[in-house]
This record gives sequence, structure tokens and C-alpha cells, in this order.
Amino acid sequence: MMKCEINVNEFKHLGQNAIQHAVDTCAKQGGGTVIIEGEWEAGSIHLRSNIHLKLENEAIIRFSEKFDDYLPVVFTRWEGTECYNYSPLIYANNCENISITGNGTLIGNGQAWWHWKQLQQEAANELIYAQLNEIPVEQRVFGTEKAALRPSFIQPINCKNILFEGFKIVDGPMWMIHPVYCEDVIVKNLEILADGPNTDGLNPDSCKNVLIDGCIFDTGDDCIAINSGMNEDGWRTNKPCEDITIRHCVMNGGHGAIVIGSGVSGGIKNIYAHDCVINNTKWGVRLKSMRGRGGYVDGTKFENLEINNTRVSAVTVNMFYEFSTVLPKAVTPSDFKNIEFLTISGTGHACGIELKGLPEHKLKNITFKQINLEAKDSFSCSDVEGISLENVVIKKSQEKI
Repeated sequence: MMKCEINVNEFKHLGQNAIQHAVDTCAKQGGGTVIIEGEWEAGSIHLRSNIHLKLENEAIIRFSEKFDDYLPVVFTRWEGTECYNYSPLIYANNCENISITGNGTLIGNGQAWWHWKQLQQEAANELIYAQLNEIPVEQRVFGTEKAALRPSFIQPINCKNILFEGFKIVDGPMWMIHPVYCEDVIVKNLEILADGPNTDGLNPDSCKNVLIDGCIFDTGDDCIAINSGMNEDGWRTNKPCEDITIRHCVMNGGHGAIVIGSGVSGGIKNIYAHDCVINNTKWGVRLKSMRGRGGYVDGTKFENLEINNTRVSAVTVNMFYEFSTVLPKAVTPSDFKNIEFLTISGTGHACGIELKGLPEHKLKNITFKQINLEAKDSFSCSDVEGISLENVVIKKSQEKI
């Protein structure tokens, strides 16, 4: 039961530590609501069980640009591999019943971190190959400017019963909302805006029972990207991402709008995206993997999507992903099967549909029904075993394909 209600103004004298002090004080009383009004500056905020962070009256939290404000390091997952790194700006570990709601804005000042994209490769190689090199998680410690591994903006990890509703989130260091190993997550009516490298909007990562409803995205990378671990470390943890519903969302820019992969090593199943509008992305729906990922995608449905003006393709399932931060050393293929696209429409595409399996490991059981697209290039298909087409129309110079 939520027992207390604390207004952060009570701790205004603590400066950027005020919000964390209010959270800790409320948690000691068994949990409750921390009310935020006006404008605040903060370093990392660590939520506790049974804490509701309520952003009242268009409140604003601006997060520090000082990297040391996100130390000491915490247990996290960075691009699908477990390690210890800078704390996410808002973080929770092994918590339950946590929420952030209200009409406020969270500003991540990610511009201070974005140049690290050009500096991270050595540490990224060390981390992504750590499991292959038998380096245990507790020895994978980063959190330095030399390593330059950026933290996510909001990351609950190993948490249950989470609600994020109503607020705006702007320009984090890297992935904006990144639940890891979480269960029963609702993300509703958010506006997620970002313009930096790898600033994905929402990344459910080895999570179960997630609802993404009524959100607006305009991001520097993928709007929604579903993952489950990377290569050997994903096989070790072996935690699928499953039972994810995406509905009534709008994607107005970014790389892919609704994306699965390429980190599918722990498996992805039972994904249902419906009744969304996508405009001006590179890809509309994009499923991607590559040799070395292993894992699987099984049982995904995309229905009632309006997709317009993609610079690459409206629908892509591609097993030759070419932009991996670190290339895998294994060649284990991923198993992609039982994928449905139903009632998809839109115009202004470079390519309508692209399907590209591996010659030695084909895509299986791909279904298209009630497709009405207009594209410069219509339909590209290779190495697919079992494809069903029903009422598929892709207009190209008045021709029907």
C-alpha cells in the first residue's frame, strides 16, 4: 500500500539531490508518491519499490551533463551484454510497483554524451566478446570516459509492475526507455523525442508482458526495438522477450519504426503490433539479424498499419544486418518463422517489401494479407520457405504486382 506523499519542494535546499532524497525518504516509509512541481536539476535518480514519481503542472527535470553524477557504476545491460557501467539517468534494480506519470518533461541533455559514439569501439569490443573470452560479469566494469559506453535514459532491470504514462522524454545519452528482464510493463501516452546516435525510443529487452499504447516517437534511431541479448551472452542468460503488444502509436521519424532485433539471441516470441501510423522513417516494420546471433523470432503479427514515406522499405525481414557495433565471431544463424503482415497500407516507399533469408537457413512461414502499398521497387524475396500472399497489391507505375 502506498503510505506517504512527499513534495520535492520540502528538500529544495539539497539542490540536484532533492529528488533522490525524496524517493529514499518515501521508500523508508513503505512507499508512496513523490510529487515534482516546477523545474529541477538532477543527477541519477534510483527508484525504489512502491514509488510513484508524479510530474505535476508541467514539471521539468533536467539531468546533469557531468558524467561523475552517474557513478558509482551499476549492474546493467549494454547493447545486449551484462556489465557494470554508468547509472542510467533514471534506474531501478530488483524493484516492484514503480511508476512515473504526469504531464512533465524529462530532459536528458544527451548532447554531452553523443560524441562518445566515436570513442566507444575498444570498450564495446571488450564487452561484446567478454562471454566468448570467459570474463565473468562482475569483472566487466566500465563507467569511465575512456571506455565511453553511454548509459540508457530510463532503465528498470529485474523489475515487476511498471507504469510510465503521460510525460515527455527528450534527448538521452543513448536508448531512451530500456526495460531489461522486466515483467508487467505499461508504457502509455508518452512523447519520446531524440536526435542523437543510438537514441532509440523504447527497447524492451528480455521482458515479458509489455503494453506500449498511444505513444508518439521521433527519434535518432529506431522508435521501438525489441531485443533479447547479444550473441554468447544472450545465449548464457537465455531470457526471451515475449508477449509484447504495441498499439495506437505514431512514429514520425527515426530509422526503423517497429523493429525486432538484431539482438535476438535469447529469443523473441508473441509480438503483436496493430493500429499504428508510421511516417518518414527509413524502415517501417523491420526484422533483422545476422550470422552469429543465434536465437529466434517466432510468432509475430503486424496488423492495421499505415506506413508512408519510408526511405528504404515499408516491410523488411533481413538476415544480413550490416550495422552491428561489434561483429560476432560465431556463425550461428537465427531462426525466424511464423511472421504475419495483415492489412498494411501506405505510399511513398523506396521499396515495398524485402525478404532476405540465409541460403543455409531460410525464413519460414511468412504471411501477407490485404497489403496495399505504393513503391518505387515492389517486392524482393530470397531464401524463404513457405510464403503466403493474399490480396497483395504493390503499385509501381500503375502496375499491380
